[in-house]
Amino acid sequence: MPKTVKTVLKIFGVLIAAVLVLAIVLVGWLSITEFKPEPVEVVPVSIHGNEKTENPVLGENIRVLTFNIGYCNLGKESDFFMDGGENVRNGDEELVLKNLDGVIETIEEADADILLLQEVDVDSSRSFGINEGYIIAEHLGGRNSLARNYNCDFVPFPWPPIGKVDSGIMTHTDLNMENGRRIALPCPFSWPVSAANLKRCLLVNYFDIEGSDKQLAVVNLHLEAYDDGEGKIAQTKMLWDILTEEYAKGNYVIAGGDFNQMFPGTEEIYPITTAELWEPGVLEESALPEGWRYVYDDTNPTCRLLNQPYDPASENTQYYVIDGFIVSPNVELVSVETVDAEFEFSDHNPVVMEVVLK
Repeated sequence: MPKTVKTVLKIFGVLIAAVLVLAIVLVGWLSITEFKPEPVEVVPVSIHGNEKTENPVLGENIRVLTFNIGYCNLGKESDFFMDGGENVRNGDEELVLKNLDGVIETIEEADADILLLQEVDVDSSRSFGINEGYIIAEHLGGRNSLARNYNCDFVPFPWPPIGKVDSGIMTHTDLNMENGRRIALPCPFSWPVSAANLKRCLLVNYFDIEGSDKQLAVVNLHLEAYDDGEGKIAQTKMLWDILTEEYAKGNYVIAGGDFNQMFPGTEEIYPITTAELWEPGVLEESALPEGWRYVYDDTNPTCRLLNQPYDPASENTQYYVIDGFIVSPNVELVSVETVDAEFEFSDHNPVVMEVVLK
């Protein structure tokens, strides 16, 4: 074998060995630093601005909003590689701040008493290090708690990599809200993928009620998206265990968020036209215990697929209704509306529900 060929092969072998060593070091480091929350953790409530002490009142209307804000970098200009798009990160810091301003304005216009927000970044590369949770809380005032469901110093995939992610689900209110509980959900991913993946959870907060010795339990959720379906099933089962447990105490129960599952009948209104791309699961009406109900509005979609920037005229624009609520039998529905924000600032539209505690 010629000497030059041997030299090339030797260099090639050294490079392969170096890549393998780096990969092993990276996986080891991610494993050591992996976010490993306890099954149940206390989530403190922080107070911004003037402290208020009003409690929900029996017989009076309560407005609840759920809104996946897409870490303020999944607006109309954006696509995302996991949905069949091209980008890992869209735009720049200016775009994130523009979307954040729009999200805050949308929230204010909804005039809700309780906000259930998902994909709220605290310090992530994908949102250029902007502390969205703090900015929202400072702007709105009141009380909030944030439970992290994605916390990794470096997500190494795809290319260019996602990088650092520090994000969670946040519940915000002007009412007198107690400290929350972060309840870990089953993770469908195995090592080493799990080391750099989401650790889904429920955020349960409690409110004392005027005129009652019971409490209002509010559950903020963001269930699994990119799994084979088994993760959603396991997480939904655990969600129901928590909800029925709270109701058995005599509490009033509201759960809301991004289910990543279509509400019953909505797949007929917004049929799947891009089967080769991401497809959500389906919530079954038969899964509801007696007296419980799903609360959603199919007049407008609550989510769009991020296979391309938003184009309502395109046949490739896929819609879903995957955001909404579950309420217990002692919670009476007054109204529900999906706000048509035209996916300007997020790949989700907010949903606003008005209820009365009976």
